[in-house]
Amino acid sequence: MLRGVRFRDDKDFSGCSIFGMMNAGGVKFTGEPMLTAIANMKERSNGLGGGFAAYGIYPQYADLYCFQMMYSDEAGKQDAEEFLKANFTIEQAELIPTSTCEGVEDPPLLWRYFLHPRENLDLACELEDLDDFVVQSVMHINAKIDGAFAFSSGKNMGVFKGVGFPEDIGRFFRLDEYEGYIWVAHGRFPTNTQAWWGGAHPFNILDWSVVHNGEISSYGINQRYLEMYGYICTLFTDTEVIAYAVDLLVRRHGLSIADMAKVLAAPLWTNIDRMPRKEKELHTALRQTYGSLLLNGPFSIIVSNLSQMIGLTDRIRLRPLVAGRNGDWMYLSSEEAPMHLVDDILKDTWIPSGGEPIIFQLKAASPGKEKEQALSGAGRA
Repeated sequence: MLRGVRFRDDKDFSGCSIFGMMNAGGVKFTGEPMLTAIANMKERSNGLGGGFAAYGIYPQYADLYCFQMMYSDEAGKQDAEEFLKANFTIEQAELIPTSTCEGVEDPPLLWRYFLHPRENLDLACELEDLDDFVVQSVMHINAKIDGAFAFSSGKNMGVFKGVGFPEDIGRFFRLDEYEGYIWVAHGRFPTNTQAWWGGAHPFNILDWSVVHNGEISSYGINQRYLEMYGYICTLFTDTEVIAYAVDLLVRRHGLSIADMAKVLAAPLWTNIDRMPRKEKELHTALRQTYGSLLLNGPFSIIVSNLSQMIGLTDRIRLRPLVAGRNGDWMYLSSEEAPMHLVDDILKDTWIPSGGEPIIFQLKAASPGKEKEQALSGAGRA
């Protein structure tokens, strides 16, 4: 079976690797430098999971949702396709291109569908935002249809992940043939959760993708809170709650990225008590409203969407994160060396403060409410 397959019984501890690369001017580049960067941190992973998310890779279908699916058998594929055809208009359905690659074994069936919700659906008509209908559809597939898993559901973007070292997963998915302006990558070293294709990072819902280094000990309370809003956790990996929490806080509840960070990596109450009045009131309100979404445990994460790449660590930086900038080229990484490996003239690097988001913003996108710490540059030499 696809879901919940165990590949090893031993429990190891290490760091995982995360890497993100973005061009703020929207210049596209292939996945090749991502493979180079993530392979440079190979000691941080153990071959039990790797993955990538890329933005801007499907311009010919930019207005359509892209469901990228894993199937354990033809029966799961048939059931999922019946559901999709009943609820969406499918403009294109095709196998995800792959290549035989040493180190990647027993992959599931991998398909992608470019689609949009049917206009005559009663359920869709009742929703203010069709994104909510897509989220509900992903939850239904992953929770209700045996042998099927929707692992990517955004527009003009895709997630590519599986069991193996990340550079092997990248070659398996032929990422050197894709071009995007934002890429994120993950090398996995699972600790408390099983290794299976759906449980590899990134985790995605709509345009949001999350890669994570660390361990979320608050998973249980985070999961129960998200279930009240219709998010169903089915992937046997603690990071899943982060992707859904970001979608809930930013898209559905309208929080800024900075305020979202105040929820996920909230300061200690003793620190809040010493803040100026207005700041104290804001932090208190967020803690009282969203206390169940506080992420306990060590973490560093990269969150991406169609116009942003965001870095965030826990409030005391128990997991590493380094940022870099060279004109329009923006980087986030577990280590500094991979950034210099793909950009040999990079000089501007720094270590973000714990609990403070680094927000890299696409120039062409309207800044809107993301004025805080939005970064852009003048071009790469």
